[in-house]
Amino acid sequence: MDLNYLFNSLFPSWTSAAMLLSFFLYLATVGSILPGKLVPGVILSDGTRLHYRCNGLLSLLLLVLLLGVGAQMNLVSPTAIADRGFELLSTTFIFSVLVTLMLYLAGCNSREKSSSLKPHVSGNLIDDWWFGIQLNPNFVGIDLKFFFVRAGMMGWLLINLSVLAKCIIEAKLSQSIILYHLFCGLYILDYFLYEEFMTSTWDIIAERLGFMLVFGDLVFIPFTFSIQGWWLLSNKVELTTAAVIANCLVFLIGGIARHCNYLGDLLLALSFSLPCGISSAVPYFYPIYLLILLIWRERRDEARCAEKYKDVWTEYRKLVPWRILPYVY
Repeated sequence: MDLNYLFNSLFPSWTSAAMLLSFFLYLATVGSILPGKLVPGVILSDGTRLHYRCNGLLSLLLLVLLLGVGAQMNLVSPTAIADRGFELLSTTFIFSVLVTLMLYLAGCNSREKSSSLKPHVSGNLIDDWWFGIQLNPNFVGIDLKFFFVRAGMMGWLLINLSVLAKCIIEAKLSQSIILYHLFCGLYILDYFLYEEFMTSTWDIIAERLGFMLVFGDLVFIPFTFSIQGWWLLSNKVELTTAAVIANCLVFLIGGIARHCNYLGDLLLALSFSLPCGISSAVPYFYPIYLLILLIWRERRDEARCAEKYKDVWTEYRKLVPWRILPYVY
């Protein structure tokens, strides 16, 4: 591989910037005009609540349809994202830094008193930039927190579809690749099918919008959750029939369980990586990261519930002693 080409591909280009901004413009436009269920958010401390238009599934299907038609008419390349992976990664990272700096400045200068926009300034620049100052900042009427998480999940699927197109064009399609993309596709479609439940998650109702959330939504989710697809593009993995069946069972069990505890999410993450075999730890970055994150979150949730419910929580722990994995942890 040409090292100069590799080095140059690590940096943003005007093309990657145009692709990213076009994606955001599309989401902002269709998110505002397409029909969708209007879901009320939780009641905030001042008695107000936001309302979210949950038309993510329709927006996603329309986008995939438009890109498919564009590819058939040779207007867009189906491998455009896969061919510019590092460029888009660095472009999105820079965008995340810039937009959170603007959020920081806007928050510091805000005189709003509402729960959504009231500034929470600690005086520590790094903390305020990292964790954010305002709970629900918006831009031209668009709730940015909900917008960014939607963009991240759609971006994950778009990256996968582009990598899959590259696999097909280069005649590298295999059982492993099909399994990985099938599992991820079903997971993402399920997310948008039940998008309204996202409005009651901790990130939406309690976390302020700073670099931590923006980077997590726009960079970490789409670019690291797709590592297995990139890895399979360059590494051939042959699975036995037994391995395929076992992988499918792990995925199906996690679809069943993910709405009730963290174990289901861990099983799903594992099912995304199992098609890659066990020759490298790289494809297992996502489940390993998720395990660490969920153990930390479980400890945080445990402390909050113990403080809130006191004796009731103590009794609950006696009835349900296992934290994540029954009879293990």
